[in-house]
Amino acid sequence: MIKPINYDQSFLQQQAIPATKQDLNIGIDLQDTLKTHQNECIGMAANMIGINKAVIIATLGPFNVVMYNPQITQKRIPYQTEEGCLSLQGKKPVTRYRQIKVTFYNQEWQLQSLQLSDLPAEIVQHEVDHLNGILI
Repeated sequence: MIKPINYDQSFLQQQAIPATKQDLNIGIDLQDTLKTHQNECIGMAANMIGINKAVIIATLGPFNVVMYNPQITQKRIPYQTEEGCLSLQGKKPVTRYRQIKVTFYNQEWQLQSLQLSDLPAEIVQHEVDHLNGILI
């Protein structure tokens, strides 16, 4: 279901609660909502649609990948960039890493691990920041 975008900074700054198997519908809502905003957005966290659970979606090449309880376990090659966010106005400078490793549960609740670099890595870092209550 397409959900409205949340702009409440006090809500967005809360630490996300871990997701469970009972939260798999959040991934469907994120997919529907991201598809609606695909011209202006390449990733979302559940708190951006008003749900304080540790779930994100990221556009990784031609696929939108939902990640439950994502954890970045490796970071390499820091760099400075500017990012915008659908839930916030303007762009802000941030430090990101060119290469990361992220572990997460997929839509079938199977533990997965991905090595990402460049823009896909940046997207996941931005969305994981959302889960930690960090706003750019």
